[in-house]
Amino acid sequence: MEKPKPSLLAVAITLGGIALLAALVLSVPALREAVEAAIRGDTAEVRSELDSLGIAGPLIILALALIHAVVFYPAEIVDAAAGFVYGFFPALVLTMTGWLLSGLLCFAIGRSLARPLLDRWFGTERFERTEAMIERGGVTLLLAVRLIPIVPFSLTSYAAGAARVPVWRFTWTTAVGYLPITAISVYFGTRLEGLSLTDPLVLGSAAALLLLLFVGHRIARRGTATTSESA
Repeated sequence: MEKPKPSLLAVAITLGGIALLAALVLSVPALREAVEAAIRGDTAEVRSELDSLGIAGPLIILALALIHAVVFYPAEIVDAAAGFVYGFFPALVLTMTGWLLSGLLCFAIGRSLARPLLDRWFGTERFERTEAMIERGGVTLLLAVRLIPIVPFSLTSYAAGAARVPVWRFTWTTAVGYLPITAISVYFGTRLEGLSLTDPLVLGSAAALLLLLFVGHRIARRGTATTSESA
């Protein structure tokens, strides 16, 4: 069945939102520097920027999460920096709010943006494979792809939007599935000053991360196999 094509208005609004994000990055020096540091993988610099901003720091966290919709960098950098500056629970609430908003933005882009642009952005074969996997995999696969740290957060959100996943299902599976990896990253951030490989909590977090990677990978492979058999 052919998917409904987006209206010109939807495309214009989406592209306008992307342009607004780009303008925001360029116009706010602290945000621009934080984005550049995140792209470089410089956790210390992101942490320094947040620490120097005081009350404006949480807004930068939210802005960085939204910008991740169009500028890809390791999300764990922002999680760890937030954990270091704000502590575990405040940082976890803040970063999860940011990633939910970012995921919903990507979802909206995937649902409304002209398909040729998405294919060109990610590669036609890769995007279609991800979209088909999510379309056929249901709730289980939506949760699984959030558990795997190496699966791009934005790509799966775009694909879920393009596959017309119900918005409520997308929202709750993102919140539940992305919480473990975010909590682990934030916790590591809280331990950056005195990080010790013998700390039981650090060892437990590392083991949990490996377990998430293993479980998520197994579920995703099963979903991919099911998709291939159904094709």
